[in-house]
Amino acid sequence: MDVLDVVLLVVGGLFAGCVNTIAGGGSLLTVPLLVLIGIPGDVANGTNRVGILTSNVSAAEAFRRQGVSGLSRVVPVLVPVVIGSLTGSLLISRVDAEAFERVFGIIMIPLLLLSLRPPKVQVAARPWSGPLAAAVFFGVGLYAGAFQAGIGLLMVLALSRSGLDVVAANSVKVLVVLVVTCTALPVFIAGGLVDWQPALALAAGFGVGGALGARITVAGGERVVRPVLAMAVLAMAGRLLGLY
Repeated sequence: MDVLDVVLLVVGGLFAGCVNTIAGGGSLLTVPLLVLIGIPGDVANGTNRVGILTSNVSAAEAFRRQGVSGLSRVVPVLVPVVIGSLTGSLLISRVDAEAFERVFGIIMIPLLLLSLRPPKVQVAARPWSGPLAAAVFFGVGLYAGAFQAGIGLLMVLALSRSGLDVVAANSVKVLVVLVVTCTALPVFIAGGLVDWQPALALAAGFGVGGALGARITVAGGERVVRPVLAMAVLAMAGRLLGLY
């Protein structure tokens, strides 16, 4: 990597870490950014997880310091999400770079449809039943373990449908994604799918961005979270449509 690559990754990581904490979708910037500097798609997918890890550790600590903790609410969703994450990471680690790009394109189609018609994120009047919630969170974990990009958005939507307000959903999301990343990252490391130099540069930006995003979320509440969530959805749609 040259100096420009390092600057791009640090700045991109800072922005993505902030967006990931407030809403989700930051990895839709950083994974293509890693590919742009010459890293194969499957390795970029693994390398990005190091930044995600630092971002969510930083964000979780920032939420805790500001008196917003999702720890008591995170346990019910952890088991299905972790099982799904481990399954997804093991499956995708066996896919080569070319096949990864094809699978990535296919799996993003549902997110494209979601992006074209953004749903309102609000507390569900009738939360999901236990079995339905477990099935949904297993699916979310499966996607997170395999692809990660956009998982924050999916997690906030799922958590809000489970009965949490947007700020609480974001604090829980941070903890869930942290656990998911700790589950999936060793699989990518063991498979040689992490390039450590760009990973550390990206992680530096992600760490600062995660803490900043948590402070913005708590300070602005839903007034800040909702518009950023909408922008993340639109940005995701533009990326998938090839507009940038």
